[in-house]
Amino acid sequence: MDIYIGFMSFFVKGGIFMAPIAIVGALALAIAVERYVTITRLVVSNRRVWEDVEPVLSNADFDAARAKTSKGDTIVARLLGVGLARLGAVRRIDDIEKALRAHLMEVIPHLEKRTHYLATFANLATLLGLLGTVNGLIHAFTAVATANPAEKANLLAASISEAMNCTAFGLMVAVPVLFVHSFLQSKTSQLVGSLETGAVKFLTIVADRQSAKAQTRLEAAQAAAHGGAGGSSSSGSDPLPAHA
Repeated sequence: MDIYIGFMSFFVKGGIFMAPIAIVGALALAIAVERYVTITRLVVSNRRVWEDVEPVLSNADFDAARAKTSKGDTIVARLLGVGLARLGAVRRIDDIEKALRAHLMEVIPHLEKRTHYLATFANLATLLGLLGTVNGLIHAFTAVATANPAEKANLLAASISEAMNCTAFGLMVAVPVLFVHSFLQSKTSQLVGSLETGAVKFLTIVADRQSAKAQTRLEAAQAAAHGGAGGSSSSGSDPLPAHA
């Protein structure tokens, strides 16, 4: 209870700019909570889908992978679905890579949306605190210029208290918001990095499969060529004369 009374006294003495700083802090808190919950859910769901799909991809069972990704609505499921759809339509690995990159470019802005507002709110809280400081100093000099000599000290102290309270409150809001902004940016970068890693692993599996198929066709062609050459040599050799 004493903490609440002390905070309210601190808030009231800070002047008119304390309310805008509080509104900025509330908006920043709402965005931070929403982004943290959303990104955490995406990380968990993407990891679960990847752990389910990776074994069948490693075995080059692309039909089973299509069945698993078609049921999921996560980012990694849609990303792999794009690659698997291109796998049946084209043969060049570059075309599949371009499709995956295009899909990532569409997804990344949705992952980073509203996070940049936190840096803006942190700067805004600091600037509002400085504005409250200037306002308090203006009140202080005005009080000193017009008040009675006996009241100057009290009015000056109250105005300076308003200035310092507003500055302190602005910094109290700005510093945690900047920290949360950096934290959320780091989590978003980790999520984007995991998606890029999944895309690279998928391309590696497809490239290995295509290389294995090409090697099998080459070996079959070489075997057929050797077989044909051997048959032609044996059939073209002159038989021994019967009287020999």
